[in-house]
Amino acid sequence: MKPPPFTFHDPRSIDEAVGLLAEKDNAKILAGGQSLMPMLNMRFVLPDDVIDINNIDDLTYIRDDGDALVFGGMIRQHEIESSDLVAQKIPLMREAILQVGHRQTRNRGTFGGSLSHLDPSAELPSVSMAQDATITVRKRGGARDIAMADLPMGYMTPSFELDEMVTDIRVPLWPDGHGYAFVEFARRHGDYAITSSAVLLDVSDGGKITRASVTVGGVGPSPLRVTAVEDGLLGETGSAELFTEIAEKCRDIDAMEDVYAPAWYRQHLAAVLTRRGLAKAFSRASNGTEINLK
Repeated sequence: MKPPPFTFHDPRSIDEAVGLLAEKDNAKILAGGQSLMPMLNMRFVLPDDVIDINNIDDLTYIRDDGDALVFGGMIRQHEIESSDLVAQKIPLMREAILQVGHRQTRNRGTFGGSLSHLDPSAELPSVSMAQDATITVRKRGGARDIAMADLPMGYMTPSFELDEMVTDIRVPLWPDGHGYAFVEFARRHGDYAITSSAVLLDVSDGGKITRASVTVGGVGPSPLRVTAVEDGLLGETGSAELFTEIAEKCRDIDAMEDVYAPAWYRQHLAAVLTRRGLAKAFSRASNGTEINLK
């Protein structure tokens, strides 16, 4: 299959790119192209103009801001994978990125592109939701910040205006020694997850959970923070019984249904994966304390 005809643009600066977006009524940004190119070939999108931002050097960086890591929108997934800074500061992202597609797709795929496509099963949107990331978008004349919690408007629909593009993603850091886990279930390695669970835990010296973040992906139209699980963990001492009981709240999620899985199965997976993620994160946060799940 071949894409529809379009006019190709090759800007070399952010200002040039957002200027083109302002001038073109039906344009698409080309970042890594791992989602856009198949959609073009299958005629799911029919842009008049394609704006390639691969040659904008200002969009490719990872910066330590002290209390957060800031990523350029065009940072490649393989650069996140190989970053010692990410592995040290945001181990959840490192664990998740290894489950993104295959090496070939990670070589081209970008952080900003994944958030712009906003597939509910994609790993980077789930990590961004779990870590309370903030996305900076630019258009001609200004920029604005969008909290990850406010980014989804619907299925694969971020709250961007048509003339905006992602330039930066700020990911707040959790304290050293926190627990983390990213677990997912896919039909085959490299496929989009049917369901995933991203877990972050802070645990006191006495084993009590003082902070929790639990996000499930692939269940609803966008990654979802399960606040009922988070609230139920606070002040409790981690145990197999607690994690089994509290993860069952995931079965109350209003799950979507499609050709890949019925709603009840996604709810079931969310409960099972969250239980496993909680046990794994708690073990990491409490010096290897083992939680034996039945």
